[in-house]
Amino acid sequence: MKIGFVGIGKMGLPIARLLLTAGHDVRVFDTDPGQVEAVCADGAEAAASIADCARMMPVVFTSLPHDAALRAVVLGPDGVLAHLPPEGVLVDTSTVSVAVSAEVAQAALDCGRPYLRMPLSGNAHSARTGQLTALVSGPPAAWQRVEPLVRAFTAAQVVVGDADQARVMKLAINLLVAGNAMLLAEALALGRAGGIEWATLLDGIAASTLSSPWLRAKAAALKGRDFSPTFTPAQLEKDLSLMLDAGDQHDVPLPLTAQARQMMKAVRAAGWGDEDFIAIVKLLEQQSGLPVDKA
Repeated sequence: MKIGFVGIGKMGLPIARLLLTAGHDVRVFDTDPGQVEAVCADGAEAAASIADCARMMPVVFTSLPHDAALRAVVLGPDGVLAHLPPEGVLVDTSTVSVAVSAEVAQAALDCGRPYLRMPLSGNAHSARTGQLTALVSGPPAAWQRVEPLVRAFTAAQVVVGDADQARVMKLAINLLVAGNAMLLAEALALGRAGGIEWATLLDGIAASTLSSPWLRAKAAALKGRDFSPTFTPAQLEKDLSLMLDAGDQHDVPLPLTAQARQMMKAVRAAGWGDEDFIAIVKLLEQQSGLPVDKA
């Protein structure tokens, strides 16, 4: 199938590659020519503009960093919706607010184009290995058309409704990620202060009844004090702000989420903003008087 793809970034690049591997014709657009060149070396076609990427395409995926980027790419006379053919489906994989997603939904409805909200749970490694989880909401008929494509780059697909429920689902999942990171940091600081050897402490937590794929992956990286970024504190802080906005919209108190956002600000202020958000471990070590350079 012919596919348009706007946003060839950390997540978009490996997804586009997996679509190419599955035998699809992929036309790509991004403001970074290096990213476009990288995927074109694998067989993609470069589009001259967003309009060129959407024109005559039965499906267009977007993978974008924030609300403003989604508005700029999708809406307006030069956006995807203005150039998507009548039967074309817009599939947005970004993590954005419910409010901007609703704007896009209304614009799609006004021009008669199906719109699927499909934020992805996972990171760049999950994207490269096809282990992402697709969280999907939107018109069921559009999902039936797109599902075979999505299976090329995801391990699981969870359909949660016919409107913007997928946006809330992604925020709920990332809320748990942020909360678990805070608790893990506190647990590790307490364990170290109590005299437990670092590797033994991490092995014990990873082998416990609280273990999960996320916790095991973080424990493996932390064993070697590897804080290479899969998701930075600023990126998680952005998502935490979206969660708090959604909580306000639905009158749901999120006190721990508010604290998590402040903790991510503190991680950045301490000088670890370019590392993985799990550098909150180092912040708790610092606050506990423990050595931060090694365990």
